[in-house]
Amino acid sequence: MNNSNFQASLFRHVVLGLCALMVIMAMPVQAERIKDLAVIQGVRSNQLLGYGLVVGLDGSGDKVNSSPFTQQSLRSMLTQLGIVVPPNIALNPKNVAAVTVHADLPPFSKPGQLIDVTVSSIGDAKSLRGGALLMTPLKGIDGQVYAVAQGNLVVGGLSAEGADGSKVTINIPSSGRVPGGATVERSVATPFGEDAMLTLNLKDGDFTTVQRVSDAINKAIGGGTATAVDATSVKVNAPKDIGQRVGFVSMIENLEVSPAESVARVIVNSRTGTVVINSTVRVSPAAVSHGNLVVTISENNQVSQPNPLSGGRTVTTAQSDVAVQAPGDRRMFVFSPGVTLDSVVRAVNQVGAGPSDLVAILEALKQAGALKADLVVI
Repeated sequence: MNNSNFQASLFRHVVLGLCALMVIMAMPVQAERIKDLAVIQGVRSNQLLGYGLVVGLDGSGDKVNSSPFTQQSLRSMLTQLGIVVPPNIALNPKNVAAVTVHADLPPFSKPGQLIDVTVSSIGDAKSLRGGALLMTPLKGIDGQVYAVAQGNLVVGGLSAEGADGSKVTINIPSSGRVPGGATVERSVATPFGEDAMLTLNLKDGDFTTVQRVSDAINKAIGGGTATAVDATSVKVNAPKDIGQRVGFVSMIENLEVSPAESVARVIVNSRTGTVVINSTVRVSPAAVSHGNLVVTISENNQVSQPNPLSGGRTVTTAQSDVAVQAPGDRRMFVFSPGVTLDSVVRAVNQVGAGPSDLVAILEALKQAGALKADLVVI
């Protein structure tokens, strides 16, 4: 299959995918639960960070010269364990790696619960495979210790190096995880049971959606229960008793709301050539001409030979033949008022335009004021 046939086949598959997506988008908007559209203000996770050591590596740890802090940390740890290392003794931590440990502390986490942690090398260790993380305190932004991590690492990467310098690396061997490797030691206070009112924040702000959320709550609970504050937030009167409040929130978050249609937007990825058009895109009346002029330039050298007795010289002159050809197939199409994604894709497909041509057509329509959508290039 030549390159042109391959591109045509690829574009047909892209168009079929867009058409299938258009059919799905054309279906009635399905109602979604409030818990999928909004979150409760103050109920959030918190980031934790710590510094520790991974031991038990098979010679793939940090080097003394390039990672002196690993040797310093190892000496400090041994001192805390009651082992005095003479100052004149240099430690060689080839089986040890200095790492950062980070985790997300979920809301309402209680002391004794386990959370996952991610371990990443900060030195020049080649691999953390087979290592074990030693006890590492994890601190929050306020400097308080909220969890303690320790355990064996699960590393998905692999690295192997030969004596001649050849090297094979699969994924990232300098990072791993410890499932359930941290024990929560301190809870984070939340305003869930303190404020008289709850605030629901939409994940995607929209005035229409926030009003529909407020109306759905008032219809289910009673008028005046919920009030839309802005395009993102809804204030809700909630019971003061914490037990009743939990049941109240459970009922609210399972209410179904039909979110508003998103803003008309065309996303163009300039690096990969991907174009995504949502279902709300409309095009005003416009005529688009798309075609390629094939220009062929042929260079022919003409030799001028003088007569034998004329005393002239042989001269070579260049003669250029320029030919211009235009495809004979139809290359102009017209958009009627208010056409949708289906019409755009069908029209572009009829003229045989590829993805790059589609981007050019959309940009031209936007410049002409005929594309009623935001054109976003990423």
